[in-house]
Amino acid sequence: MILIADSGSSKTSWTLVKEKQIISRFESEGYNPCYNSREQITRSLQNSLPEGYDWEDISLVAFYGAGCYEDKYEVIEDALRPLFPNASFDIAMDLLASARALLGHEPGFAAILGTGTNSCLYDGEKIIHNVDSMGFLLGDEGSGAYMGKRLIRDFIRGHMPDDIRNHFYNTYRLSPDELIGGVYSDPMPNRYCASFTHFLSNEQMTKQPYIENVIRECFRDFFKNIVIFYPNYSAYTFNCVGSLGWVFNGTLTLIADEFGMKTGRIIKDPMQGLINFHQIYP
Repeated sequence: MILIADSGSSKTSWTLVKEKQIISRFESEGYNPCYNSREQITRSLQNSLPEGYDWEDISLVAFYGAGCYEDKYEVIEDALRPLFPNASFDIAMDLLASARALLGHEPGFAAILGTGTNSCLYDGEKIIHNVDSMGFLLGDEGSGAYMGKRLIRDFIRGHMPDDIRNHFYNTYRLSPDELIGGVYSDPMPNRYCASFTHFLSNEQMTKQPYIENVIRECFRDFFKNIVIFYPNYSAYTFNCVGSLGWVFNGTLTLIADEFGMKTGRIIKDPMQGLINFHQIYP
């Protein structure tokens, strides 16, 4: 059996495969080896494993997650080995998961557009170039957190049209002071800001010029500050994993075209692509 994990900040999605068939999907807490000890990970996952399977039969665990830098591989492997003693381990960053899911063994450009952003050039085996998104405080252009910050800022400064500003207030019932307090006091301010992107996809908002302009400008910032700094970037197709890119794929395609990039694959999550990459299906 093969076990594939896609680990984010809040949860890890697991897929168990036997003889090329998916036999179980389950979730656990999110694991980041920069913040979680091996003991914490082992204990948490042990409580999340579904009953009825012989976990000693696992031959491969492919674990992809934020914080899985090379010097942290050992933390993940040491945490998982007591639970899967006969497995080999393929541990990598979430960015490599996205590249593998989008491109398989083919070279190309891959991006993540979700709560945060990341991107790379991939040679079919490994990441060969990465323009640092610099995270929530300094960058993350095009992300949900970036768009959420834009909405909060426009609301507080009165840059929204009055009808949209009223609708924003009626939706969240938060004053400017409360919004600022939320950004600066929430333990995960990136997720706090990203939560407001639901406003952008609200059915009452999707046809509003202001809303469309916010989405376009945030995606343009992603291209202007990150994508165009890849060598010969326009020679690649634009491929993307993530809820934000998937929800706003039409606008994203238009902006990619503005910058001379044809759009390839835009998918919501990487799991099916990872299943294909690990040759679970013929």
